[in-house]
Amino acid sequence: MQLEGMVSIVTPVYNVAGYIEDTIRSVLSQTYAGWEWILVDDHSGDESTSIIEKYLSDERIRLIKLDKNSGAANARNEGIRQARGRYLAFLDADDIWLPKKLEKQLEFIKEKEAAFTYTSYEFGDVNADPTGRIVKVLPELNYRKALSRTIVFTTTVLFDLDLIPKDKVMMKSIPSEDTATWWRIMREGYTAYGLLEVLAIYRRPESSLSSNKVNAIKRIWNLYRKEENLGIVSSVFYFIFWALRATIRRL
Repeated sequence: MQLEGMVSIVTPVYNVAGYIEDTIRSVLSQTYAGWEWILVDDHSGDESTSIIEKYLSDERIRLIKLDKNSGAANARNEGIRQARGRYLAFLDADDIWLPKKLEKQLEFIKEKEAAFTYTSYEFGDVNADPTGRIVKVLPELNYRKALSRTIVFTTTVLFDLDLIPKDKVMMKSIPSEDTATWWRIMREGYTAYGLLEVLAIYRRPESSLSSNKVNAIKRIWNLYRKEENLGIVSSVFYFIFWALRATIRRL
């Protein structure tokens, strides 16, 4: 049974000892206190779980340890299965929420009577210090609009599980599993409502950005062709607009 008013936060954890404590503090600093946090350790080889265990005296925080490494999608899915709240939020283990993130987004999702919401966010450096580069959301995002832009950032998403069943938000174990999930949900007729306020920091170190861009291009193209089953012409059309927007977003 889902608990009314509770937000279930799901975080996959894998070798994030250098970052996870900042993330924990950002959750503990939330002005909305009605949450549970399910951290799913994907068989880390560093001190990630030892750091998390220091905070387990807070009964809202739960740590699940997987027996083997199985990827972020499977870790998130395990967290979703364990979630008890009416609302479901994702938070990556190296990102930061601003203190009023949950409070403001809960007000927004209720106001819109929406199943799916997301917020604007700001890029941070390796220390999660804001860089001034902000990704602004669209007030409403449907499937066709979503195909040409990847502005739904996992750490900003909030679902109302009274309006969208859990099985709809489960993720496939594929590259860019989060984007594939948002597209699938919107393809089924759900609209993503955007809260035009920066409520999260996306920690993005400068190292390996070139290789990340190449990998992103491959992942998006494969999503068009293999997951969305788009033809060549449609794939090229959406890809061009995606690439333009992705370039502008990183300038």
